[in-house]
Amino acid sequence: MFLAKFYPEEVAEELVQEVTQHLLFLQVKQAILSMDVYCPPEASVLLASYAVQAKFGDFDEDTYKPGMLASEDLLPQRVIDQYQMTSAMWEDKIKVWYADHRGMSRDEAEMEYLKIAQDLDMYGVNYFPIMNKKETELWLGVTALGLNIYEKENKLQPKTTFTWAEIRHISFDDKKFMIKPVDKSSPNFIFFSQKVRMNKLILDLCMGNHDLFMRRRKPDSMELQQMKAAAKEEKQRRQEQRNRLAREKKLREEAEKDRAALEQRLLQYQKEISSANEALRRSEESADLLAEKSRIAVEEAILLSQKAAEAEQEITLLRLTAMQRDEEKVTLERKTREAEMLTARLVEESERRASEANKLKEELLRAREAEKLAKEKLLDFLSRNAFTGSNNVGSISSSVSTLYAPPLSPPLTPDINLLDNDNSALLNLSLNSYDLLQNADADQLSLEIEKERVDYLEKSKHLQNQLRELRSEIAVLKVGDKQTDFDQLHDEQIKLGENKYSTLKKSKSGSTKSRVAFFEEL
Repeated sequence: MFLAKFYPEEVAEELVQEVTQHLLFLQVKQAILSMDVYCPPEASVLLASYAVQAKFGDFDEDTYKPGMLASEDLLPQRVIDQYQMTSAMWEDKIKVWYADHRGMSRDEAEMEYLKIAQDLDMYGVNYFPIMNKKETELWLGVTALGLNIYEKENKLQPKTTFTWAEIRHISFDDKKFMIKPVDKSSPNFIFFSQKVRMNKLILDLCMGNHDLFMRRRKPDSMELQQMKAAAKEEKQRRQEQRNRLAREKKLREEAEKDRAALEQRLLQYQKEISSANEALRRSEESADLLAEKSRIAVEEAILLSQKAAEAEQEITLLRLTAMQRDEEKVTLERKTREAEMLTARLVEESERRASEANKLKEELLRAREAEKLAKEKLLDFLSRNAFTGSNNVGSISSSVSTLYAPPLSPPLTPDINLLDNDNSALLNLSLNSYDLLQNADADQLSLEIEKERVDYLEKSKHLQNQLRELRSEIAVLKVGDKQTDFDQLHDEQIKLGENKYSTLKKSKSGSTKSRVAFFEEL
C-alpha cells in the first residue's frame, strides 16, 4: 500500500501542498474507518460530516434526498454496532453537522478533518510488539514526537514517553534494541522485538522521525520557504477565486431569485389581467342587465310616483275625513255629555214635579174635604139661619218653574310640549408613537488565509461542547455488551478529565533515568 510514512506534528503548519494534504486525509480517513485508529462515536459523526463536505460540497436542502449518504462509508462498523440506531438516524446526525459547514471548500474541509483526527490518541502512532528485560509484553509506539511505551491491553494511554530531543543514538543487534539517551548519566534504554524482520522498519521509522523532529526546530531552508511562499500565494489566489466565485454565485442566486420573482409576478399579473378581463366581460354583461333593469326601474318609478301621488291624495282625503270625523266625534261626545246631563236634570225635575203633584193632590183632597165639610157646615148653617149666599171658589194657580240647564263647560285642550334633548359626547383618542432607531456599527473582520492557533483553540472548545452534547444524546441508545476495550478505556479517560496531550505530558514527567527504570520494572 502506498501510504505516508511520517506524520506531521501540526497538520495546519507542515502540510504545504494541497495534494499532500489530500493524500494524508485519505490515509487517515481509511485508518479510522478500518478501525486501525480508535475514534469515539461522537467524533466519528463530526469527521463524517467533514468528509461529506469535502466530497459533495455545500449542503443544499432542495437537492438533498434522504438516504443520499447511506451508500457512503462514513462511520466505523464498531460505532454502528454499538448503538440501536438505524442508517437514517445516523444520517440525520451527520446531516446536522454537514449543514453547518456551508461555504467550506474541499481543502478546508479536509484540513478540519485532519485537525480533529490529529487529536485522537492513536493518530500517527506506529505500533510494534516488544518486551522489556522482564519479558513483559508491551507496545512500542513510534510517533513524530518520540517513542511511547504502552501496556499490552492499552494502546490509548502510554505509560512512559521518550522524546527525540533526549535520544542520542539508536541501534539494534538481532532482536535487541538499544537507545542511548543524551544524558550520559542515564542508562541505555533496551527492549527486545518479537520479529527480526521488523527491526529495520523500527530503526528506519525512528531515524526518519528523529531527523524530521530536529529539522522542524531549525529555520526553514530556502527551498521550503519558497514552497511555503508559493503555497501561500496559491492559497491566496484560490481564496480570492473562491471569494469571487462565491460573489458570482451569490449574484447569480440573487439574479435567479429576482428572475423567479419576476416570473412569479408576471404570472400573477397575467392571472390578474385574465381575471380583470373576465371581470370586465362580466361587468359589461352586468351593465347591460343593469341598463335594462334601470329602464324598467324608471318605468316602475314613474308608475310608483303616479301611484304615490294618488295615494297622497287619498291620504289627504282620509286625513280630512278623519279630521272631520274627529270633529264630529268630539261634537257628538259633547252633545252626548250634554244630553246625558239634560236627561239627568229632566229625571230629577220630573221626580221633583211628581212629588209636588202628589203634594198638590193631597192638598186638593184636603181642600175638597175641607170644602165638603164647609158646604155641609154652610147648609147646616143656612138651614139653620136661612141664609143664602154664594161663595166664589178661587181658582188654584200653579206656577211651573222653568228648567235651568247650566251651560256646558267647553272641553279642556291641554297643551303638550315635547322637548327633545340631544346629548352628544366627544371622545378624543391620542396615539403616541415612538420610533426606536438602533444604529449598530459592525466591525468588518478580514479573512486570514492562515488561521491563528488561538482561533483554532476557540473553535476547538466549541467543537468539544458540541461533541459532548452529541455524546449525551446518543448515550441512551448505547448497547452495553457491544463496547470494546478501547471504548471502556476512552470512557475512563473522559471521566478523569484527561485527553491525549495531558496523558503525554504526564508520561513525560520525571527524568530520563527514572523513566528508563520505570520501563524496566513494567
